[in-house]
Amino acid sequence: MLAGIPMRTNLKITAVLLVLPAAGWLAARSAAPPSFAKTGTLITMRDGVRLHTEINVPADAREALPILLVRTPYGAAGRSAQLASGAFSELAADGYIFVFQDIRGRYESEGTFVMMRPPRNSSDQRAADESTDAWDTIDWLVKNVRNNNGRAGVFGISYPGWLTVMAGLDPHPALKAISEQASPADMFLGDDFYHNGAFRLTYGFEYAWQMENAATNSLFPFGRYDEFEWYLNLVPLSSANPLYFHNKLPTWNAFEQHPSYDGFWKSISVSRYLRAPAVPELNVAGWWDQEDFYGPQQIYAALERQDTGRRNYFVAGPWNHGGWSSGDGRALGAIDFGSDTARYFREEIEAPWFAYWLKGKGSGNFPEARVFQTGSNRWESYGAWPPRDGVSMRSAYLSSGGRLTFQPPPEQDGFDSYVSDPTRPVPYRRRPIGPTYGRPGWATWLVEDQRFVHLRPDVLSWESEILPEDLSIAGEIVARIFASTTGSDADWIVKLIDVYPEDYRADEKMSGYQLMVADEIFRGRFREGFEHATPLKPGAVEEYTISLHTSDHAFLKGHRLMVQVQSTWFPLYGRNPQTFVPNIFQAAAADYRAEAHRVYRTRAYPSRIELPVVAGR
Repeated sequence: MLAGIPMRTNLKITAVLLVLPAAGWLAARSAAPPSFAKTGTLITMRDGVRLHTEINVPADAREALPILLVRTPYGAAGRSAQLASGAFSELAADGYIFVFQDIRGRYESEGTFVMMRPPRNSSDQRAADESTDAWDTIDWLVKNVRNNNGRAGVFGISYPGWLTVMAGLDPHPALKAISEQASPADMFLGDDFYHNGAFRLTYGFEYAWQMENAATNSLFPFGRYDEFEWYLNLVPLSSANPLYFHNKLPTWNAFEQHPSYDGFWKSISVSRYLRAPAVPELNVAGWWDQEDFYGPQQIYAALERQDTGRRNYFVAGPWNHGGWSSGDGRALGAIDFGSDTARYFREEIEAPWFAYWLKGKGSGNFPEARVFQTGSNRWESYGAWPPRDGVSMRSAYLSSGGRLTFQPPPEQDGFDSYVSDPTRPVPYRRRPIGPTYGRPGWATWLVEDQRFVHLRPDVLSWESEILPEDLSIAGEIVARIFASTTGSDADWIVKLIDVYPEDYRADEKMSGYQLMVADEIFRGRFREGFEHATPLKPGAVEEYTISLHTSDHAFLKGHRLMVQVQSTWFPLYGRNPQTFVPNIFQAAAADYRAEAHRVYRTRAYPSRIELPVVAGR
């Protein structure tokens, strides 16, 4: 027997881990670094598949402790190593049994990996899914790990965040709290693989390879330093299979076979399965999450519609994907937030959250929404997200001469135009563009200075006058764009930008900086619904309503607002050929044609951005 865990025939690895304490508050709470006894085991699921699980028990525990479970496709051993190197230190200081588990078909677990495995048919008692695997794991842990207090929590970021959502669908009685962090919600409408029907090329290509080429993570061997040029030559997209994947990657095959929002995509949309939360849930989002910003907002909103027991909570901060989990969070790229926002989350939000629900410590007086207002750089609390009180919608109109005004356009006839050439697309970040996870750049591209594309002939910009006072927004930003094209399909990309003063004395190198606050893409073929693609009529003016999602941001006095519109964002998003074809994966090189686009700014077609302005600030 080791550290309170009974030795069994299926226990296979034993080690002792040391977790180094964080400075300051943690040192005061924990006089000595906590040490853990680690035991590896295979836990048998209801259908006989065994999942590799690493159990880390504090060696000096003086009381029964709750269990914190992280289920992951990225390697349980690596998560245990992170624990040893100081990750989770704020939680570790409070005393938990940390458990990390490889999901089916990944790393050391048995079974077959299925990307975003859909929920089972509940009428089949032996059917298994991620929800039942979490249930069976917790059941085994509370029965077999000695000195646990009978309470468990589940948390995780990104795919482990989605696995956390699955654990909450049919929670084990011992599961008392979950925190889904940066979880995807709908892979076609707004998360990793598509946004509003526009395919996220680099992420879809590289992530499918990473997860399905082998049981462990691997990077695709591009053989070219700048991915921008490599992806330009991937035409048609269906050539990826005969050239590289050889039909071995189920997710890439699904991309080819399901170009619209059909039953396949709906089957893995978690919003279809969410009901009133059965246990307290803490949704966590980053304002500049380059992978899953849509998901946490949609999950929170879906739960909120049925949350009569006040178990649903929301947190958002100035982070990229998972940026709250490590480091101090004081800056992202060139943007300084004036305080250690990530450390604040871990110390003041996450640790008290689990301490209350799993250990009965603290007041439990949590605001329903705790968000960081960028620009002013301060934390705000709300009774709901988006806030319902003190907010009114105000429109900023695209106007002549590249002006953005708060007055409706007086012109009876006016538009701005550009030629979008898919063979010469606008890069989504500065070149050279490296692999998603291979070189720096991916983690911070959303806060990159947009002057690198400003004034390109295929990027339109409208800019406000200098603000005479602060303008604060809190809630959903919506773009309403009236546009036409000479082609039969088009993408529309809208960006809301905070333009810093040209003489920014607080930090000279930030003078004139164009910070993207909100953004989104919309594939024109889906304007009538995502289930069926329909061609655009050349020359016809269409209205596109595009949610830029929620934000809490202060455009400060002396700054300007800017709106940019463009039609390519490459190679993050696969190019729209601008010639309608039923399946863009089958589009040939000849289908990719330059077309002229118009964005209208008239009284009849008032293109605008609707902003949720907070009264009095």
